[in-house]
Amino acid sequence: MKLIIQIPCLNEEQTLPQTLVDLPRTIPGIDKVEILIIDDGSSDRTVEVARRFGVHHIIRHTTNRGLARSFSRGVEEALRLGADIIVNTDGDNQYCGADIAKLVAPIVAGEADVVIGDRQTRRIAHFSPGKKLLQRLGSLAVSTLAGARIPDAVSGFRAISREAAFKANIVSPFSYTIETVLQAGRKNMKIVSVPVATNVKTRESRLFTNIPHFVSRQLKTLLQMYVMYSPLRAFTMLGLALATVGIAPILRFMWFYFNGDGTGHLQSLVLGGVLCVMAFIAFTAGLLADVVSRNRQLLELTLEKVKRLELALEPGEPDAKNSAEPQPTEPVSLRAKG
Repeated sequence: MKLIIQIPCLNEEQTLPQTLVDLPRTIPGIDKVEILIIDDGSSDRTVEVARRFGVHHIIRHTTNRGLARSFSRGVEEALRLGADIIVNTDGDNQYCGADIAKLVAPIVAGEADVVIGDRQTRRIAHFSPGKKLLQRLGSLAVSTLAGARIPDAVSGFRAISREAAFKANIVSPFSYTIETVLQAGRKNMKIVSVPVATNVKTRESRLFTNIPHFVSRQLKTLLQMYVMYSPLRAFTMLGLALATVGIAPILRFMWFYFNGDGTGHLQSLVLGGVLCVMAFIAFTAGLLADVVSRNRQLLELTLEKVKRLELALEPGEPDAKNSAEPQPTEPVSLRAKG
């Protein structure tokens, strides 16, 4: 069984060496461990550091494409390289490399398709009380929509099986964390969480500038994914809410009308009628969106089969077009650099 550890990087020259040193080279149940770096347009010596420390595979983006696209590109390359399990971690040494064995264990045992590392954020000292609360609320919402208990839904430290990787289709340009969880839940894949440790904070996050920005982007992604995968339910809920509010002024008008005071209350009838029409439009939009959603599911099945056919034609052979680079001939010993 082959494991590929992928690390999306953006200017990680200072933190990447320790991250690489901490990665395990042997794991129970795994025959081969390889490391894949996705350099997302770094302007420092990230690639040179990766080469010096003997990284097996390097993909380079000439411009910054964002974390979600880097993650997706890494998964595609890992599949092409024949990975049975793919682990994603960060280049800033946020996560403990030794916990990778805990991440892959449920997949090796055939007990999970996706394993998410639970950072146990309530114990992280540099997380403010507000951030901890938002993390719990967000994870609760994602868990509810995905149909699985996920204490740390936005954790980037995760493992996915080969089958789960084939079914992953990232469309969000911001982050892959919530989208992959919701996709896995909607496709009836087994999702489990395992507690993991975190290292001392080395730098501020580059994914967002402040908490409100992060929350707004994640809420937008959550809403988009929910409507994408459950459009009929989403629009039905909206239609029911509009209809419920619309009936109230209509009933008010009828009360006054049957009590002989119908004049002067036509605005209630107009308001209620408008809201009920909007509810009908929402129901209709839900039906149309559900048809579109079913077409999207067929397209995803087609895309999955295309991926499998492409890999069957080129099983793990290097491809110069994807900018992956070979392992250096004389890599520096990782342990010596620790």
